Parts: sequence; structure tokens; C-alpha cells
Amino acid sequence: MKLYRTRQGIVVEDNRTDGPSLFHRAPSDDWDYLVNQDDLFNFLQQEVPSTTASDEYRTWTETQLLPPINQQEIWASGVTYLKSRNARMEESKDAGGGDFYERVYDAERPELFFKSTAARAVGSGDAVRIRKDSTWNVPEPELTLFITSNGKIVGYTVGNDMSSRSIEGENPLYLPQAKTYDGAAAIGPCLYVPEAPISPETLIRIEIRRDGKAVFDENIAINRMKRQHDELVSFLFRETSFPHGCYLMTGTGIVPGDDFTLAIGDEVHITIDGIGTLINTVQN
Repeated sequence: MKLYRTRQGIVVEDNRTDGPSLFHRAPSDDWDYLVNQDDLFNFLQQEVPSTTASDEYRTWTETQLLPPINQQEIWASGVTYLKSRNARMEESKDAGGGDFYERVYDAERPELFFKSTAARAVGSGDAVRIRKDSTWNVPEPELTLFITSNGKIVGYTVGNDMSSRSIEGENPLYLPQAKTYDGAAAIGPCLYVPEAPISPETLIRIEIRRDGKAVFDENIAINRMKRQHDELVSFLFRETSFPHGCYLMTGTGIVPGDDFTLAIGDEVHITIDGIGTLINTVQN
């Protein structure tokens, strides 16, 4: 099932059958209550049949989308793929920080950092931003977990962890400035709530379009990630509480070459099998 947060209310897409999806009004328009269920799939399965399916609700998902977040925070994981480790080491070697990334890739403790409040995050169809004081900027396509206040992974969405590589490369201690600013986090288009954990064969794909033409296109399977999802969640929840649940971006295994940087007007399309496509235009 999929949950969409829209300007008209919350919509449930029921795609459990082989036929066309059915769209229902959610049993509650309280997003924080609705998603913070430790058995969210079964909760929706029990509640959705009592609501009325309508093509009107399908229209809401197409024209009235909001980011699937209300009072949740967004956190992120770093250096969870080998390619990310190598890119971070290369960008920071002149600052003497390259060895840090190799160490954290091999360490027991993962890199976790705060990414965004709901107010700074954007959804599909909205604009992501690049900093005016950064010269090298990239999107980072990431499978993003939704975790309840009790630490249960109950859903997934598509995430874009926008990154200012010139700032992070100057000094690893500048990571918060490289990662956390207005419009630096995009999630959506929905919260995907499956009956079982997402398949490790699931593909993440990113396509960047400039003037209508693809200038970058790559994909990777999430089984290429070194860390396990439960492992990341266990560290995140050790000493931090999330009364409404939280999102956790799980890192990227797709890094454009050192000669690539985003430009104003670029369109970033990130697709994850089974979830959907997150589309954002770049602004500053």
C-alpha cells in the first residue's frame, strides 16, 4: 500500500491485487497518528476496506501532493556504499580528511547525521536548492526508511540528500553546512507500506535532465549497501527519541563524476522500484 499526503487530505493507494490500484480516503487525516503504527500494513489493511474507493482520490495524488512528512525529522546515513566512501575520500584528501571516511566505512559505528526538519524538506514536484556559496553540488538518491517511535521500520520512500561537495571537501567538519539548509532534502512521492521488508534486489535509479536531455543516468541495487537497515536504526535510536517517528536516508551508491555539478534548472528524477519517482527542479 502507499500513503499520499495531499492538500485535500491523506490518500491510500491499495495495490494488493493484480488489477488497477484502488484509491481511498485514509481512515484518518492525522498524519502523525496514522503513520506511527508499529503494524502499519495490517492497520491499513483492516481500515481501508471500510472507506470508499474513488478516482477523485487518484486525482489528488497527481495534482495536490505534499511531502509525506509532518512532525517527523529526517536523518541520514553516510558512507554506506563503497562508491560513496571512495568519493568522500577523494573530495577531502587535500584537506587531510580522506582517511576519516575509510575508517567509518570499516567501523562498527555508522555515520549518522541530522538532515532536515519537515519545514525545510520538499516533496515531489517542488524545487530543491543548491547553496550560493558552493561550487560543486550533487543530488544523492537514497532509499529512505520510515521508522515508528518504537524503532520499527514500517515504510519506505524515495529520498534526495542534496550535497555541497565543495564545502564538505574543504573540511569534513563542514558536513552540517554541506548537508543541512533550506531545500536540501526531498522525499516522496509517497510512503510505501509493504507487507514484508523491501527486497534487497530493489533498484534505485537517478536521471538528471538538463534542457530536456539526460546528462546523467545510473542505477544500483540496495543490496550493494554495506550496512543493514536494522543496524542503522539501532544506532539512531540508542539515545534519541522520536515521538512521531522519523525518516532515515540510508546513503547513496551513485555519485556523479568529479567533473559534474548541478545547474539551475536541472530536473532530478529518482526512481525506486515499487515506490515511485521523486521529481525535483534545481534552484538556488
